Amino acid sequence: MSGYDPAANGWRALTGAAMPGGLGVPWARKVDDRWRYGLLTGPEHANPASVVHGGVLMAFADHGLSFLAWEAAERAACATIQLNTHFLDATRLGEFLELQGEVTRRTRALVFVKGTIAALGARSERPVGAVDGIWRILRQE
Repeated sequence: MSGYDPAANGWRALTGAAMPGGLGVPWARKVDDRWRYGLLTGPEHANPASVVHGGVLMAFADHGLSFLAWEAAERAACATIQLNTHFLDATRLGEFLELQGEVTRRTRALVFVKGTIAALGARSERPVGAVDGIWRILRQE
């Protein structure tokens, strides 16, 4: 366990925005006018090597970056059309993941977003992933 307590560090659970497939409830907090998203990992996220499965990081990144794309698209629905993931280090079970992202470009139909994922401990922060992707803005015709 990392000893990191998200609630004690200003995070709030997004109970109405649970991740698909039972991956859990994301957390959110605003820092310097930018949203950050979190996920508390546990045994349900393990791969056979007893660390967090890379697919969990990808789903978490997709979910968190989608929030940023949605805001950039003036809260119109968006669909991920590309997601690139670079794994930098293994995430141990019980670590709290933090996604920091930013919109790098927006066109009429697309939103481009990039971000980093860190594992937070009680007194440490370690980069575990870098992500970027493209979201299509879905407009009602």
